[in-house]
Amino acid sequence: MRFNKLISAAAAATLMASGVAYAETLTIATVNNGDMIRMQGLTDDFTAKTGHKVEWVTLEENVLRQRVTTDITTKGGAFDIMTIGMYETPIWGKNGWLVPLDDLSAEYNAADILPAMSGGLSYNGTMFAAPFYGESSMIMYRADLMKKAGLTMPDAPSWSFIAKAAREMTDRDNDINGICLRGKAGWGEGGAFITAMSNSFGARWFDENWNAQFDSREWSDTLNFFVNMMTDAGPAGYATNGFNENLSLFQQGKCGMWIDATVAASFVTNPKDSTVADKVGFALAPDNGMGVRSNWLWAWALAIPAGTQKEAAAKQFIEWATSNGYIDLVASKEGWANVPPGARTSLYENANYKKVPFAQMTLDSILSADPNNSTVDPSPYVGVQFAAIPEFAGIATEVSQEFSAAYAGQQTVAEALAKAQALTNDAMEAAGYR
Repeated sequence: MRFNKLISAAAAATLMASGVAYAETLTIATVNNGDMIRMQGLTDDFTAKTGHKVEWVTLEENVLRQRVTTDITTKGGAFDIMTIGMYETPIWGKNGWLVPLDDLSAEYNAADILPAMSGGLSYNGTMFAAPFYGESSMIMYRADLMKKAGLTMPDAPSWSFIAKAAREMTDRDNDINGICLRGKAGWGEGGAFITAMSNSFGARWFDENWNAQFDSREWSDTLNFFVNMMTDAGPAGYATNGFNENLSLFQQGKCGMWIDATVAASFVTNPKDSTVADKVGFALAPDNGMGVRSNWLWAWALAIPAGTQKEAAAKQFIEWATSNGYIDLVASKEGWANVPPGARTSLYENANYKKVPFAQMTLDSILSADPNNSTVDPSPYVGVQFAAIPEFAGIATEVSQEFSAAYAGQQTVAEALAKAQALTNDAMEAAGYR
């Protein structure tokens, strides 16, 4: 009882010092990824320090994007904090839909955030969301299966090597797929992967006059290469697999290679969850000899919708969840390999974190992604796996559905690309770009 009173007194003192008169209950929308699930298990620390309580709304990635977009555009007010990314943040910040995060405390040290992350989460130099973790994409592979196939993974492989290795590592009798990749519909699911991949094949979404480019040879080469490789070496039903489905397959030992978010490295190397934890190697996402790699750039970040009645408490939560203190908290409970990666410069200067086997490859991948020059030929948009225009999410969701239908054998690659070309040009014309 005395301990509870001390906590309550400490929380009350914190609230008074921060100018918050009473404890709030914050409603936070987030994605059902492992790092966010871990954060939910640690929020008692936040409540003990501030007195504020948290109610979580945890959603699958495509559903989260739909729910928070609907809420912010209709001013629904369902959430005090939203988990969003580099696509939404500058657009919503420009529209005045988010609270600026330009007055965070000196102790928070916003200058420590990696420039690639703070830049992607800002509009006109003002940050509108704070990165919980940052990521690019990279190759995670079974070193034992690679060796068994008589191959050695380069640090920076080509797509031709990856396709060869995928076929060599496939063992259908033992339920081992040479490669597991996203095929799931959704602009941020399979759409993100195939867009990043297409960059390395010389493709782009639009030319400099905002004309769709799905009728190009480069897009045809990308999709045909992808479908042929996945047919030969991918899992059955890959057309419906996203991040979490492929993570599960890899952890079960059913994938020779997986190209996906760098943040997955801690989960595939965690012996509590992964049957192949001691057999995983890492390499940069593939290229195609054209000067552009196929890795993306992203942050899952926390933002406050404008108009919330709980702005001060929401900022306290964001400071708690995206701080060095939170990183230390996770490290103390689950080890340095499991802290949120890719957000802070100081993490990559930390001697403890430098010992983590995937730390440097994660940073190298993040630093090699350039949202201002993501395509071989010039393009009019900013973004690696997306085009940072308001219309993109709706268009790309439809395009990804056509692609997934091709992956599932419901239509040909040529039919999917023709539909993508038509719907994209129609949407861009209706929006006044053409």
